[in-house]
Amino acid sequence: MDDDSRNQFDWQLMMFFIRIVRTVFIGMFWLMFNIFFGLYLGYAVPETSTPLLMGIFYTWLVLSAVGFVYLLWRMWRKKMPPP
Repeated sequence: MDDDSRNQFDWQLMMFFIRIVRTVFIGMFWLMFNIFFGLYLGYAVPETSTPLLMGIFYTWLVLSAVGFVYLLWRMWRKKMPPP
């Protein structure tokens, strides 16, 4: 009986860790994407961008942030049962 408890795999814990990794990966991807367009290409910098490009970039930034928070809410709204 002790051998069965050692070999038993906790799939709920595995799914919890998968959600953590997905959250970190999506968050880092979102940040890198916005940093690339905002800072590297200069869409967020007033000295190198036009007002139209800045408006488009900041509108995209706010809308994608709202979408990212909604995605995180959908991903994390289901509670795990206590052990």
